[in-house]
Amino acid sequence: MVIGHQKQWEFLKRKFELNQLSHAYLFTGAEGIGKKLFAKEFSELIGCKFPDLMIVSEANKKDEKFGDGGEIKISQIREVQNFLSYKSYNGGFKIVIIDEAEKMNLEAQSCFLKTLEEPKGQTILFLVSSKPDMLLPTIFSRCQTVKFFKPKNLPENSEKSAREQELLKGLLVVIGADLAEKFKYVKAIDFEKQSASEIVDVLQRYLRHLLLLKIGLSARAGTEKSSASFDKYPVSKIKEIIKLTEEINFKITTTNANPKLALEVLLMQI
Repeated sequence: MVIGHQKQWEFLKRKFELNQLSHAYLFTGAEGIGKKLFAKEFSELIGCKFPDLMIVSEANKKDEKFGDGGEIKISQIREVQNFLSYKSYNGGFKIVIIDEAEKMNLEAQSCFLKTLEEPKGQTILFLVSSKPDMLLPTIFSRCQTVKFFKPKNLPENSEKSAREQELLKGLLVVIGADLAEKFKYVKAIDFEKQSASEIVDVLQRYLRHLLLLKIGLSARAGTEKSSASFDKYPVSKIKEIIKLTEEINFKITTTNANPKLALEVLLMQI
């Protein structure tokens, strides 16, 4: 069992024992807390293993079959439908895990709805997402949501944390600059190596924390001394920028929006 998620484990294990498992679950919670690993281990618990287990992720973009683009494409969802059209090799469940499900573009999500609406046999779909609000409401409503929380004993990903701190440092500097400096900042980004979505995520998390500070729901830590660029903004303005980051992130991850242009638009507004 994945460390720190015992309640979720016992809940699904009990459903399995009572033969009450739903055909679709949406695992939500912060990134990096073991949601996908949980789905894999639970699949093994109920007897589903290769070749009856399929995992779909944005990483498949490296496969020539799917092309590139940093998103989950309709071709991948059609592969899922084809996979589910065959009987179980092991005589039990057939399970599909869609990691970072919010990265399905709109075409893929629309196609996936058909699979949700017409489940076949012993099929279980696990959608794993840290941004469930980016899924179509019709997908959200057809899945049983299971919320995950960061375990207290989960080790910090120091490499990821350091990278995000570096991104935030650069953003805080450029936010107070003129338009020329903002365009220069975006131009210098190598989008083959750096995801625009990650940059927006870092800014969004910082703004949410700053919002909590301004309304008195969070204590100050050491990083807030770098927020001079935002100190002059009222709560309403910070909320407005957060909403803009959500809209831009949605477009970046679900459409063919130009990441360079999207970041320029965002920086022009702040």
